[in-house]
Amino acid sequence: MAYEKPFLDLKLTMEDVILVKPSKPTPSSVISLSTIDNRPELNSLCQTIHIFKPPNNTILIDDPQNAQNDPALVIKEALSKALFYYYPLAGRLVKHADGKLRIHCNAYGVPFLEAIANCKLSCLHYLDGSDTENAKHLAFDNPFHEDDDDENGYQYPLGIKVTKFLCGGFTVGIGASHAVFDGIGGSQFFQAMAELASGKSEPSVKPVWERERLNGSITEHPLLSPMDEASAAVSPYLPTKTLVHECFKVDSESIKRLKKSLMKEISYSNNINYSLEGESFTSFEALGAYVWRSRTRALKLNYDGKTSLAIVVGLRRNHSLIPPLPEGYYGNAFVDPKVVLTVKELNEKPLSHVVKMIKETKKLGFSKEYIRNAIDTKETKIEHFDYQGIGASMVLSSWMHLGMLENMNKGWAKPVNMVPAPCNMFGTVGVCIFSPPSDLDPSMNGGVRIFVSLPNDAMPMFKEEMEALMLVKP
Repeated sequence: MAYEKPFLDLKLTMEDVILVKPSKPTPSSVISLSTIDNRPELNSLCQTIHIFKPPNNTILIDDPQNAQNDPALVIKEALSKALFYYYPLAGRLVKHADGKLRIHCNAYGVPFLEAIANCKLSCLHYLDGSDTENAKHLAFDNPFHEDDDDENGYQYPLGIKVTKFLCGGFTVGIGASHAVFDGIGGSQFFQAMAELASGKSEPSVKPVWERERLNGSITEHPLLSPMDEASAAVSPYLPTKTLVHECFKVDSESIKRLKKSLMKEISYSNNINYSLEGESFTSFEALGAYVWRSRTRALKLNYDGKTSLAIVVGLRRNHSLIPPLPEGYYGNAFVDPKVVLTVKELNEKPLSHVVKMIKETKKLGFSKEYIRNAIDTKETKIEHFDYQGIGASMVLSSWMHLGMLENMNKGWAKPVNMVPAPCNMFGTVGVCIFSPPSDLDPSMNGGVRIFVSLPNDAMPMFKEEMEALMLVKP
């Protein structure tokens, strides 16, 4: 696809922030979050940018006759209607004296910001490239607020920024508290907005709160931490206040070659003639192992130290939960069992061995006993040292099946891309995100985009590792 020359001086003209309230009266109450929602690391913003390419023969945004197709107006109205069903998102997120986050449902409203850019979306390559920095400018930053009536202050669960471009395209920047919903829950809410924007009278999936379903109890036998301060690996590049952010594209053929090479490696080590059609592991498992090892090498973690890979395992369709979570549940519903190896083991063992460990760890995350123990451990609040900032731990989050590129069904607006903004979640060294490709590059059908943040000195070696992946022989 042909792109215009990259635009290096993005400037935005912004209106004042307004508060969008629910379209109808909603309950006033204080509601609790689950034990999983209250995990300290989830008390942060997940910021994403949704990119809408202009249709053919579009009317430019500064045309006064085009008000009925103004994306900011349409999204604002859809948001107001959606908040009637998702009324907690119009409240305030407050940490109480017991350390628990709760939502004060008062229909206060969702902050909404409208901006106009000084360029066309094509000048930014529709954010479908390795330059992720411009996404920061299009994201909604949802700051903590001091409150004279509450010494702990408050946060908004949700904020939205609509940026209109000269070509008629626009972006929607979402700033959502990860404590209130996970990726699937967020996708459910945004789909509700899309349906209401398209003229439907109500969402096809009604939201369900029921956060008490995932509450834990104090346990005398918490799960042990896989590492401690003495055993965790360290990087000479960390800690640092400066990280660089990159998006790496891995096409479907490279993934197939990697998986075939792993199958041959397994076949050779076990002297078994495996059928390449009957694959025994997934793309997520194969790529996860490769990226974990590549990141460890790039950070130059010390060989005798330990490193862990946290695998996010969803609970919505988990048969171990009886009864299962209801359709429409939009809170955090996952556990994250960890694979732990020394850096020496991760570097020297066959990569197929690491893949097997990831597969086994995923299975563990689906078991009833592990789920209950994991939630109870979080409720018990066992304090461990923070090894996120030294690079010893990596959290692998897959956005491959969130359905974030749904059509807004307005005819004039079709989403073509969605990216994480490198501000909070994607802006930390411990998080790696697997995301589906945009709709802009046909050569990436079936491929994966990998978003990582690393110290500047570590990124060149990680790039070399990713380039080597393209040359893997089946």
